[in-house]
Amino acid sequence: MYGKLDNPIYHSLNEFHQKFCLHFGNSKFYHPEVATFGGSLNVAQEKDIAEYAKICDDFLVFGAKPELGSFKTDLSQLVCDQYVLENRIDADITENIVLLTDENQEELLAFVKKFYPHYFKNRTPELGRYFGIFKDNKLVAVTGERMQMNDMTEVSAVITDSDYFGKGFAKQLVTFVSGKIFDDGKTPFLHVAESNFGAKKLYEKLGFAHRGKINLWGVKK
Repeated sequence: MYGKLDNPIYHSLNEFHQKFCLHFGNSKFYHPEVATFGGSLNVAQEKDIAEYAKICDDFLVFGAKPELGSFKTDLSQLVCDQYVLENRIDADITENIVLLTDENQEELLAFVKKFYPHYFKNRTPELGRYFGIFKDNKLVAVTGERMQMNDMTEVSAVITDSDYFGKGFAKQLVTFVSGKIFDDGKTPFLHVAESNFGAKKLYEKLGFAHRGKINLWGVKK
């Protein structure tokens, strides 16, 4: 049922995010101004990696370990846990959650890049909707959508300013965003580093079911 999640980048770029796709050999990559991610239905080959590396110096390949051949790089590995949400979250939303628009673009980019400078690019907000909570006229928590297939959407960028921890902002934002995804007739999923035990505990409490592990391979030219 969720087989496409073995290769979420590839299938996102083959479906809902096709307009962002750069196709090299058997691999598909996002335009680097949008996201520096790629993947293959099977294994990304040296020629695919080398072609993308001509326009992007530092990127991630999801899934199987790429075949690098003579391509010179210090390949790094990040293991993530993948979760799927099959039912709506039963949780109260008491905060005013705002859809972030072009007017919020600069503030959103600055906020997320403080925490994820390598994963969030200037055009990343084009991948989906992003929502935020404001306090004292300042953005203090966000959550949005990243990878999207025709029937599944990734919940991403679940971030709260450390000054506002413990107020349930992440819980409410994940509840709200996943609800929007269900409204679209899609299934929410997400990824979290396997070492991030706090986040995993929250997602499991909200009803996300652990599907398995997925590898992210870091390539630097």
